[in-house]
Amino acid sequence: MKSKEELYRDNHIHDHDHHDHDHDHPHVLSDSFEELRTMAIESLLIEKGLVTMEEIDRLVRHYEQEVGPMLGAKIVARAWKDPAFKQRLLQNGKEAVAEMELQAELVVLENEPGIHNVVVCTLCSCYPRTLLGLPPTWYKSTAYRSRVVIDPRSVLKEFGLELNESVEIRVWDSNAEIRYLVLPERPEGTERMSEEELAALVSRDAMVGTAIVSAVV
Repeated sequence: MKSKEELYRDNHIHDHDHHDHDHDHPHVLSDSFEELRTMAIESLLIEKGLVTMEEIDRLVRHYEQEVGPMLGAKIVARAWKDPAFKQRLLQNGKEAVAEMELQAELVVLENEPGIHNVVVCTLCSCYPRTLLGLPPTWYKSTAYRSRVVIDPRSVLKEFGLELNESVEIRVWDSNAEIRYLVLPERPEGTERMSEEELAALVSRDAMVGTAIVSAVV
């Protein structure tokens, strides 16, 4: 099975004008061009002495190792273990995660047996970076951002997640003010697991809604 990155190359791009949203969409450059532009900007900043390669590497490590998906996974695990925390999390995500000394403007969406939530940002790539780390390439792609709004069931199927037709799929569009995080369904057979063990099961994609959590890592 192809990875999400392979599925969402430029040949999957669809016309954004088919969507009716409350904001205008600027012209979106291809992922490959964006990557080249980023590299050019980095090189220019380094050449001008405004930033060093070590500083850039340190920032990347910070998002990958310190504020990556493991923080979001801890939130999910605590919600699975603590019903009172889960209720507070669903009512006010910002205040609930503050209890764990985390900061995020956050709305948490709970997956249920008949409801599956999936998150997108049709404008750019708004995303709870402090809890999930850097957004993956496929999340930022024009293909994902346009197609998941129109036909989420097909997109999820391409990602390897085939949901029953009876399951309602709700697509949530992030923006500059609101970040969404999906609270996945807890898998069966995990009743005796600790929070740490549960957190190890939770992937970034499950918290975006393009995957589910399995009891087997």
